Amino acid sequence: MQASTLNHPSRRTFLKHTATALGAPLVAPLILAKPVAGANEKLNIAWVGFCTRGWVDLTACAGGNNIVALCDCDPNVWERAKKQFPEAKFYLDFRKMFAEMGDKIDAVGVGTPDHTHFAIAHLAMSLGKHVFVEKPLVHSLWEARTLQQLALKKGIVTQMGNQGHASEGARLVKEWYQAGLIGEVKEVIVWTNRPQAGWGFIGNVLTEYPKPEPPPQGMDWDLWLGPVVKKLGFSHVLHPRTWRPWWDFGCGGLGDIGCHTIDTPYWALELGAPESVTVEIKGEVNPIHTPNGSVVTFNFPARGKKPPVRVKWYEGPSLPDAPAGYDGGAPGGEGGMIMVGEKGGIAHGGMRPDSPMLYPRATWEAYRASGDKQVPKTLARTGGIYRDWMDAIKNGKKSCSDFSYSGPLTEAILLGTLAIRTGKTVKWDAAKMEITDNPEAAKMINPEAREGWRAKDLV
Repeated sequence: MQASTLNHPSRRTFLKHTATALGAPLVAPLILAKPVAGANEKLNIAWVGFCTRGWVDLTACAGGNNIVALCDCDPNVWERAKKQFPEAKFYLDFRKMFAEMGDKIDAVGVGTPDHTHFAIAHLAMSLGKHVFVEKPLVHSLWEARTLQQLALKKGIVTQMGNQGHASEGARLVKEWYQAGLIGEVKEVIVWTNRPQAGWGFIGNVLTEYPKPEPPPQGMDWDLWLGPVVKKLGFSHVLHPRTWRPWWDFGCGGLGDIGCHTIDTPYWALELGAPESVTVEIKGEVNPIHTPNGSVVTFNFPARGKKPPVRVKWYEGPSLPDAPAGYDGGAPGGEGGMIMVGEKGGIAHGGMRPDSPMLYPRATWEAYRASGDKQVPKTLARTGGIYRDWMDAIKNGKKSCSDFSYSGPLTEAILLGTLAIRTGKTVKWDAAKMEITDNPEAAKMINPEAREGWRAKDLV
């Protein structure tokens, strides 16, 4: 199959093409998103990647807005979207979509695999579009830092899709901690059943890429590969659902679920950047596919008068022991989180903080008996991650998981993936963006990308 002719443009060629399509000279500023007058105004939304998770995000944002353009490099997933959004224009290539529709789009959602988040979001943001990007935000540390800087420069509304961050549970956890109900925290325990089990994972650890198969009719597989340097053929082992364990495309179990389960304690404790990340590998280090059972420890420094915090992450099938004083049952299931305080703690089951509880159980029962009146609600509530993003666009406000927050969170998560990928400790200088003791990991701060997708083509 012949690849799209737009797959390898230089930045100069692409910007010229885009500027021409938008009716603007190359030397003029790119057209920014038109301002939205008020809360009742409809947004013109485009979405890139709507096969699986992207479909959930797209449909959640569609109500009361105009879906004007939809893009997915596999046209075999277009049918249901065409039925639900008959007025939208459909595209294989996001660059062609922006070239033709750039002046008709207010906001863009990105629901593609991790390795193409950056290129799509960077182009949309460069055009002044508000963006929603699924978690993890990006695939590399350089990409995370670059999108944070671009968001500030453009003054746009950004949001990462860590849905639990907008929840009532996340706010309760932070308010309980800030109110001193559990005292100071020095340890956090988090766990997940991924990558051994769970949606998007096959459970088996693979050491070779799958054998090539014919791609679905009409699919632009070259475009799906995006920045990947290796020449890999299509395989149903990679597309559409089980790309997450492969380092070229996803970020393993930690990248998938860490932005959910680590998010709440990271936010509540205001952890910032870890100084180092250590790892215990169960099995062998795998250069192409995540292993099962890794245990990752994030070492966060003191913050003012607050002590250092150790966040210990367990991936399936590895599970933590319950800490002293915890009487909520043995850790297990899909995942969960325990914040270990000086006087008890806070815990929840599942990947998100849907039902947080204080422990020991006697403390929780006393709190419930008080009618929740002992802790004031100091944090603003949202209508969910999608409503929060759209309201922020319409009302000129900051979203709850904008890139100034979700960018540093993603950086911390990605440092953990580099520890797993190398099987070695990663020492991190956030100010200098340097990994000081692991040359292999340092090379992956800004990994090689093929022509047309390289860093120099996107900045």
